[in-house]
Amino acid sequence: MNDGARTERGVRWGAGVWTVGTAGLIAALPWAAHGRLPDRLATHWGSGQDTPDGSMPLWAASLFPALIWLALTAIVFVAQRRAGDPARSTMRAWTAAALLSGGILLGGAQASVVRANLDHTDWHQARQPTAWIIVTLTGAAVAAGVVGWLVNSRVAASVAPATQEPSGPVLEIPRGQRLVWFSRITNPWLHLLAAVAGLVAVAALVALVGGLATAGPLWALFAPFALTSLAMAGCATVQARASERGLEVAFGPLGWPARRWPAQDIESARAENRTPAQVGGWGYRLSGLGTTVMLRSGECLIIRTRGKGREFAVSIDDAERGAALLNALNMTRQG
Repeated sequence: MNDGARTERGVRWGAGVWTVGTAGLIAALPWAAHGRLPDRLATHWGSGQDTPDGSMPLWAASLFPALIWLALTAIVFVAQRRAGDPARSTMRAWTAAALLSGGILLGGAQASVVRANLDHTDWHQARQPTAWIIVTLTGAAVAAGVVGWLVNSRVAASVAPATQEPSGPVLEIPRGQRLVWFSRITNPWLHLLAAVAGLVAVAALVALVGGLATAGPLWALFAPFALTSLAMAGCATVQARASERGLEVAFGPLGWPARRWPAQDIESARAENRTPAQVGGWGYRLSGLGTTVMLRSGECLIIRTRGKGREFAVSIDDAERGAALLNALNMTRQG
């Protein structure tokens, strides 16, 4: 399976976990606090009014928002699948933005409804959710949408083909032309684990907003899972770029942080097959073979730095062509 297929599979699994998990969270939230809620829940407040003017039974208040979420996600997925190839990368970006922002908004709205009805015996006693909750949730949703757009815009740009089609360990660079090699690899399992950990963190945050438990335990649950989600998402993707400036290896969906080696500091480059067992495991590894970024077994791009003779390797597709370009640039400078 090539990197494009692995990336698509990871994106589909992550989107599926987020969609189903968010629906389950929205539906379960009222039931989690049913002992502290009235038989009917206030679900609608008129514009500028503090008292509610609409209500639903508990089962409907639980099921209806979840169905709205599933319907919205279905519309988004259908629109993406019907998009032609030229528009698919743009649609992928909008899909991520819609899923992130829509999920947080609906989950936050459900938490606000539960909080407004909490510890009341009659739904008429509920008061409109406080403004700071609405502002906070809206800001989080907008931020999630922006992040989704940025992440997937970079993904769309990264799948552009390399400008050269050479073969062999050294390329012949035409006079007056500049060649750039770019490759990207993704571990779909790390993306899936990041989505699961992120969903747990969001569930804890929604429960905190809904007032279902004391802040101490919920923050203790939110913080480690949020950090785990961010760490796994950052380690799940690596992209490498070789040009006349040298080599850049960037981590995470946003391409940060990154390591860079100027062209004059690279003595040689080669492609070599390596396994996690050879380098001591997965991730960023230090071993007798030098430094290795290992996301999957197989082809790795390996560079040797000038002077110190240290080696750096990264598991990446099309490593031979990247090594060939770096070697060609090295010969050009020596010539």
